[in-house]
Amino acid sequence: MTVTRLDSLGDIDAAAGLLDQYRQHYGANPAPEAVGAWLREQIESARARVYLAGEADGICTVAVVPAALTLRTVWLVRDLYVRPAARRRGVARALLTAVAEEARASGAHRLSLQTETDNVRAIELYTRTGFAALPEVTVMDGVL
Repeated sequence: MTVTRLDSLGDIDAAAGLLDQYRQHYGANPAPEAVGAWLREQIESARARVYLAGEADGICTVAVVPAALTLRTVWLVRDLYVRPAARRRGVARALLTAVAEEARASGAHRLSLQTETDNVRAIELYTRTGFAALPEVTVMDGVL
């Protein structure tokens, strides 16, 4: 499975289409133009790295943030989506592996992600790919 990191805005259409499908999966209204504009902004501002698997089979967005205690970075998997017809074929695993390899090569301290507690299949995948729950961490959120 080929995974590529979007480094040019010419590849944005396939990524925006997948990201819009992901949003719709979670109940958002279709908004392909808005998703494309948002994605362009994220890539241009270097706030996100975007990875595509196969022929637009899956997408993964990552935020790279500073980690002052280690004077390195932490990579946060923000969105991971595989289109339904491509599921159970190793697409998500390929995306996670590619991201982990790039994070490791860049000297990152940690690769983290979060998912809903009832997303059992995702949790099983993440466990199989080396992630572990951190019971000593509490995730808190404040909607602005």
